[in-house]
Amino acid sequence: MTLQERDKQYLWHPFTAFGEDDPLLITSAEGVYLHTHDGRKIVDAISSWWVNLHGHSHPTIAKAIAEQAHKLEHVMFAGFTHEPAIELAENLLSILPKNQSKIFLSDNGSTAVEVALKMAIQFWYNQNITNKKKVIAIEGSYHGDTFGSMSVGARDVFITPFNPYLFSVEFIEFPSQEKENQVIEQFKKLVCKGDVGVFIFEPLVQGASGMRIYRPEVLDELMAIARDQGVVCIADEVFTGFGRTGKNFASDYLKISPDLIAMSKGLTGGALPLGATSCSRRIEEVFRDSSANKTFYHGHSYTGNPMSCAAANASIKILLSAECQNSINRISHSFNDFALRYRQTDNRLKSAQRLGCILSLELESSSATSYQNPLRKEIYRRFLSRDILLRPLGNILYVTPPYVTPSSVVENILYEIESFIHNSSRR
Repeated sequence: MTLQERDKQYLWHPFTAFGEDDPLLITSAEGVYLHTHDGRKIVDAISSWWVNLHGHSHPTIAKAIAEQAHKLEHVMFAGFTHEPAIELAENLLSILPKNQSKIFLSDNGSTAVEVALKMAIQFWYNQNITNKKKVIAIEGSYHGDTFGSMSVGARDVFITPFNPYLFSVEFIEFPSQEKENQVIEQFKKLVCKGDVGVFIFEPLVQGASGMRIYRPEVLDELMAIARDQGVVCIADEVFTGFGRTGKNFASDYLKISPDLIAMSKGLTGGALPLGATSCSRRIEEVFRDSSANKTFYHGHSYTGNPMSCAAANASIKILLSAECQNSINRISHSFNDFALRYRQTDNRLKSAQRLGCILSLELESSSATSYQNPLRKEIYRRFLSRDILLRPLGNILYVTPPYVTPSSVVENILYEIESFIHNSSRR
């Protein structure tokens, strides 16, 4: 059998129905390009599900992984430690909001969120406070695919089979600019009842629900209300962290810092799986007790994997370099110019938004805006035929490229998007 036939015979791919298009066989990748078995060079315009920051096969990250593999590939993290993890904690705390004090390592975004939720819930348990059991999230959110993270996410087609098994959550409306005051009042009424313990949110950008962007001022207002009532605030920075919004973290746009921050995706530059959850001193203090019933009993076999930590340390060093910061600014400016031009001149778009290295375009469609919109497959196949990988969220087309993407490649992606918008038949 060929490799493709063996794949079809034995593998089950994520978010993929049986009978969909066969997956492309990638044999290597370098920089912004994915190389296929039949010689194609495909631009990875979405950073391979938002994880790749510095381009594929980055020599600095590859070297860090290789050197670490020859020294210590893995050791259990309960009762043991190692330099790459210690260095990573120091590196993260140096760029996170200043109220963060401890790092808990896991292995992906869902588990980083799960850790944050469990810490927040146990925060109240450890103080013998039993009336703070309500959790608030934002409609349309996506926080992962474990049961806790599904519970605080949108109750949509992705999790319909599991709805009966999820814990109860109060959802406030998405704080779009025209609904900001309404959402603030809705949130205030819920929180002021005194039984809310946790507020979880994707700061400034809801990724999977369509790259929906909202203002930092309204999030600060919501967090101020939460803080007044002692509510634990969790920022899910799995997507927005590590420069994606133009700053190291989306929380850097805020005046009020979260109590807990979940991170993954770009943490290792896309090289290896790794999750991290940071907590503030407020959270840390209630776990500082030697009694067994106040211990945080959570862990993963690959927690603190040395090779993943080494990759993350290398990635953070690259991220903070002047060259990388200049690239982030360059891409941000290109996306800003494109979004501004389209907001002013083209009625074929319902919206054109951008924040940092995220560009989001909502196309007019006769079908409802959703992941199931038939434009999804049309857009995906159209751009893939032009050797550009985009993975639209229904009729929402977005671009989140690696920061090393040259200006010429960025401009070509935008040119092809422009061409698609102008030349497509009425939808």
